[in-house]
Amino acid sequence: MNAAIRFLADLRFFSVGRDPNALFDERLTFGEKLADRVAAVGGSWGFIIGFGLFLGAWALLNTVVLAAHAFDPFPFIFLNLMLSMLAALQAPIIMMSQNRQAAKDRFEARLDYETNLRAEAQIDSLHHKIDLLTAEIARLSRVD
Repeated sequence: MNAAIRFLADLRFFSVGRDPNALFDERLTFGEKLADRVAAVGGSWGFIIGFGLFLGAWALLNTVVLAAHAFDPFPFIFLNLMLSMLAALQAPIIMMSQNRQAAKDRFEARLDYETNLRAEAQIDSLHHKIDLLTAEIARLSRVD
């Protein structure tokens, strides 16, 4: 429904100080919350450092520690397979989170627009009241 129509139809809809994040987060499903969490963890320095340490440990274990009996010798084929599978799953999850963030930004922009619409209507009302007061003052000064 158009914001102007909503404004004229139900002034109670526009409460002051609505938090767009809270309003948007109320509608998130479990899967969407999980996707946001995966994107937050996967895009953090903690994940990057931890994963770098894991990769270093994997390489060290399979080249130095287990040397002749390594379960994944030097070209690390199994590790590459696991990394490819992780990337194949993680990339769409991060994209879902980014799409949701874009929707959240559009929602926030819509609320900003509605706030501006309310402010404009209130300013117009104040202009009308001031015009009435000015006319009344002019009328009273002509009477005297």
